[in-house]
Amino acid sequence: MVTPKELPHLCRALKAPALLAAVERLGERARSDGWSHEEYLAACLEREVAARQAHGGEARIKAARFPAHKTLEDFDFEFQRSLQRDLVAHLGTLTFIAARENVLLLGPPGTGKTHLATGLGIRACQAGYRVAFATALAWVARLAEAHQAGRLQAELQRLGRVPLLIIDEVGYIPFEAEAANLFFQLVAARYERASLIVTSNQPFGRWGEVFGDATVAAAMIDRLVHHAHLLSLKGDSYRLKDRDLGRLPREDAP
Repeated sequence: MVTPKELPHLCRALKAPALLAAVERLGERARSDGWSHEEYLAACLEREVAARQAHGGEARIKAARFPAHKTLEDFDFEFQRSLQRDLVAHLGTLTFIAARENVLLLGPPGTGKTHLATGLGIRACQAGYRVAFATALAWVARLAEAHQAGRLQAELQRLGRVPLLIIDEVGYIPFEAEAANLFFQLVAARYERASLIVTSNQPFGRWGEVFGDATVAAAMIDRLVHHAHLLSLKGDSYRLKDRDLGRLPREDAP
């Protein structure tokens, strides 16, 4: 029969540090509250599982390579009044990932597109989903490298196993023909198979200019919006909200 003195050794053997830290305290509570053996065991296992999920979320957030740690709770809806809180809250339930749907965030620079994309990505990591974040140019560079190495399809298949990819800053710099083709292949490979979050400062009507080919742009937009939630952000840049850009500096200012 196992004695209490053996519990630390058993917890270390199971690599369960949270259980080790809680087992004595939970034991005292079990005795005082009259828990059954099953209730005590369930409480111990629940503590360890919660700790592992939290640790796993942190690891997934780190692996996703977000540009900053921004959450949905931190988003300033008072400044960005063009958004419906209910819609963002619904997206925060992450049902769009299970449904293999996309989220498209369009609007001028500084209106909160990257913040929302990051916040949804972090929420997904915390819920147990693998996420990968990069700018559109970075994704294209990654695919170009795989293409040159003769492993483009393998890379697309590998990315296809990631439930959520976030593509930031589509449209800030126009694509050359080869880059546009690689980007299209990424979108096509994930169509109805896995989710994308895409941010862009350009309306769909100008994507032909972004990708240098109206036909390619139309085919890409068709696949992106077929199963998608479209959020259009409006207004001035949040980053400039406290700047007085209309006033020129004095000549004698340091």
